[in-house]
Amino acid sequence: MGQESKFEIGYARLKKICSEENELDFCNSSKDVAPFESFIGQERAVRAMGFGLGMEAEGYNIFVSGAQGTGKSTYTESAVSQMAKKKDVPKDWCYIYNFNDKDNPIVVSLPAGMGKVFKKDVENLVLELRIIIPKAFESNEYRQQRDNIVQGVRQNLMDLYHEMELEAKEKGFTLQQMQGRVLFLPVKNGKPIQQEEYETYSVEERKQIEEKMHELQNGFNENMRKGQSMEKQANLQILELERKIAYSAAESYFEKLKEKYRDIQKIIEYLDGFIKDVVENHSIFRSSAHLLEGIPNDQQEGAAAFQGGSFMGEGGFGMDENELRFIKYRVNLFVNNEKTKGAPVVIESNPNYYNLFGKIEYRSQMMSMTTDFTMVKAGSLQRANGGYLIIQAKDLLMDPLSWNALKKALKYKEAVVENMGEQFRLVPTTTLKPQPVSLDVKVILIGTPIYYTIFSSDEDFEKLFKVKVDFDIEMPRSKDNVCQYVSFVSALCEEGKLKHFDRDALAKIVEYGSRLAADQNKLSTRFNDIKDIVYEASAFAQMNGNEFVTAKHVKTAIDERKYRLNKLEEKIQENITNERIRIQTTGREVGQINGLSVIGLSGYAFGIPTRITARTYMGRAGVIHIERETGMSGSIHTKGVYTLVGYLGGTFARKKQMGLTAQITFEQNYQGVDGDSASSAELYAIISSLSDVPIKQNIAVTGSVDQMGRIQPIGGAVEKIEGFFDICNSKGLTGDQGVLLPEENVSDLMLKDEVLEAVKAGKFHIYTVKTIKEGIELLTDLPAGEENEKGEYPEGSVFYKVTKRLSEAEAYMKKDDKIDKNKEQ
Repeated sequence: MGQESKFEIGYARLKKICSEENELDFCNSSKDVAPFESFIGQERAVRAMGFGLGMEAEGYNIFVSGAQGTGKSTYTESAVSQMAKKKDVPKDWCYIYNFNDKDNPIVVSLPAGMGKVFKKDVENLVLELRIIIPKAFESNEYRQQRDNIVQGVRQNLMDLYHEMELEAKEKGFTLQQMQGRVLFLPVKNGKPIQQEEYETYSVEERKQIEEKMHELQNGFNENMRKGQSMEKQANLQILELERKIAYSAAESYFEKLKEKYRDIQKIIEYLDGFIKDVVENHSIFRSSAHLLEGIPNDQQEGAAAFQGGSFMGEGGFGMDENELRFIKYRVNLFVNNEKTKGAPVVIESNPNYYNLFGKIEYRSQMMSMTTDFTMVKAGSLQRANGGYLIIQAKDLLMDPLSWNALKKALKYKEAVVENMGEQFRLVPTTTLKPQPVSLDVKVILIGTPIYYTIFSSDEDFEKLFKVKVDFDIEMPRSKDNVCQYVSFVSALCEEGKLKHFDRDALAKIVEYGSRLAADQNKLSTRFNDIKDIVYEASAFAQMNGNEFVTAKHVKTAIDERKYRLNKLEEKIQENITNERIRIQTTGREVGQINGLSVIGLSGYAFGIPTRITARTYMGRAGVIHIERETGMSGSIHTKGVYTLVGYLGGTFARKKQMGLTAQITFEQNYQGVDGDSASSAELYAIISSLSDVPIKQNIAVTGSVDQMGRIQPIGGAVEKIEGFFDICNSKGLTGDQGVLLPEENVSDLMLKDEVLEAVKAGKFHIYTVKTIKEGIELLTDLPAGEENEKGEYPEGSVFYKVTKRLSEAEAYMKKDDKIDKNKEQ
C-alpha cells in the first residue's frame, strides 16, 4: 500500500455514477418511457435547420456539419421530409419538339400530374391522325376533286395533241410515236412518203418539207412545255388539295387540345407548329396506313398504338426507320410529379455528373451516334426541383465536375442538360441543346467539419451555402437529457424489436454516454455508438434468455466491442510485459519518467506508457529533442518543447547563462510524436537529470505545461490512465502505482470498474497537481524549493541542486573560455 498524498483524489471523483434515485427515478425500465420521436441534444442545429429550411431567399442553401455518428444525416432527412410535406407539389416538366429548330428542344412546365396527361393526349392525337388522315384520302370527295384536277390536265394535254395533229395534217404531215418519241412524217395521198420516193424530190421540195417539219417540231416543243407546266400546276393543286384534306381532317383534334391547354402559351404555339408539320408531312401518315390493312376497324386504334411505339421503349430503341419518323410527335415527360406528396426530397447517394444533372442518351445508327429530344433524361437536380436535394459532401467531391456544375446551376438558377466531352468523341454525333429548366431547389450538403473547411476555401461557397447547421458531439448531462437518452433507447427497442433495458442497464448506458463524451457532466451525441451498444447488449440478453437487458449485458457488450478492436493494444501490452518494450513500473531513476500517450485506430483509442529519458551535459546547445532533430516530431510537440525551454530559462537563467545542454527522447518510439501532453513529463526528466534526483517510476505522468510552470489539461485522460493501469496490473500491482494528471482533467474521468476497484482497495492511485513544483514534490518526495530575495533556493531542495549544477557548469565554461582566450593571445 502506498502512502497517502495530499495530491491524491478520492475514489468518488473518478467516475460519475448514474444515480438511480436522482437521474433515473422516473422509470424502472425503458419500457416505461415513450419512444423519443424528435432529436436529442442538438438545439443549436435544430434551430439552424429550421431557419435554413424556412428561408426562401437566394443563396440560403444548407451545409450540415458534424462528427460521424451524431445522427446528422438521419435528422436532416427527417427534418427536410417534415418541411416538404407542408409545401406545394411542384410542376411537371416536359420536353417537346421544336418545329423551328430541331436541335433546340423546348421545355414546358405543367401542373403536377398534367405532364402525363399531356403526353397521353399527344400520343392519342398521333394515333388518331394515323387513322383519320389515311381515311380522309380515301374519301369520295378527295378522289373526285383529285380526279377532276387530273382529268382536267389530261383533257388539256389531249386538246394540245389534237391541235398538233390538225396543224400537221394541214401542212401535209402525220404524227407518229416511236420509241418514246413523236415524229412528224410527210404524207402523200394520205400515206407517209417512203424514203425512196422522198429522195426523188428536188432539193427545193425537200427544203420546203424540212422547213414545215421544223415549224411543227418547234410548235410541238412549245406545247410540251405548256403540258409540263399544266402537269406542274396540277401537282401543286393536288398538293394543296392534300394539305387542305389533311388540315381539315386534323383541325378539330388540334382545336380540342388547344382549348384544353389554352392557358399554357408554349403548348398553344407547339400545337400550331405541330399541325403545320403534319399538313406538310401528311404523306408519312398515309404511308403508314398499309400497316393497318386487314385489321378490323374497332382494332385499328390499338394496332396503330402498337405500331406507333406506345409499347416500345422511350427514345425509339428497337424502332424501324418508318416509326422513327414519328418520334418528333412525342412528348418527353422529363420530370413527373404525379405521385409526389408535397415538395420532392431527393437523396442522391452517387452524385456524379450525369446522376446530378441528367444526360442525353444516344442510339447507334449507320456507324454514327444519333439522338433526339426524347432521349434527354433528368438527373436528381431536376427531380428535386421545387423541393430539396440532399448530398453527402464527400461523395460530391469524388467527381471534380459535379461541384462546379452545381455552383453554376445554383448561381444562375438553371438546370442545363448537356453531356461532357462531346468534343473528344471520335464518332460524329447529333448534338442537342435542350432549353434549361428554371431551377428552384434547396441543396443540403452533409459532411464532417473537414469537408466544411474544404468547401469554405471556395469563394462561391459562402454565397451559395449561407446556413451552417453544426452538430455537437456532446450535450449536458441534465435530468431532461438523461430522460431523452432513455427515450432514445426505448425507441431503438421498439423499432428493432429488442429487449427493453432495466434501470441498472440504463444507468450503464448513461455512464457510457459520459465516457464517450470524456466528461462527467456531459453525454455523447454520437448516437450511432450508443445504438451499437444497445443492439449488442440486447443480443446478449437474448442469448441468455433474460426478459430484460441488465447492467451485466451492457458491460459485456462494451467489453466484447473493445475485444474486437484492441488487438494492437494487447500486442503492445504483451511486449511491455515481456520487456521487449522497456517500461519500469517500480523503483526510481534519474532523468527517466513514464509519459502517457494515446493511439487511435479504426475508431478505437487506447493509452500506452512511453519511457522518456533526458541526459544533461556541459554545452550551450540548450534543449535538444531527438525526435525534433530527426523530423519525427509534429508541430504541436515542437511548440511544447520550446515552451519548456522558456520555463527552464525563466527559472534558472535569468541572471546567468545555462552552461548545460539537455537532450531528451522518447525511447523505443519509431512512429514519431505529436501533441504537447508530454511536455510536463519531459520537463520533470530534464530537472531530474540536472539535479541528479531520481524520479518515481511507479507514477506515469501526463499534462501540458506553460512557460510559467502551470500544468494545463490534456485530452484522452481516461485512455491514458487505463493504459498505464493495465500495464501495472499485468506486471503486478504493488500498491504505490498511479497516474499524475492535471487537476482540470478530473471532471473528464469516467474510468472502468477495474480501475475504480483498484483505487478503492488502495492498489492504484490518481494524483493531480497544478504546477511543476507540486509535481516535483510528488515524484521525488523532495520540495522543489522557493526562491528567496537573493535568488537562492533552500539547501536540499531540487531546484537548489539544479542551480548548483548549473553554477558548476558555468564556472567550468568560464575557465575553458579563459584558457582558449590565452591561447589565442
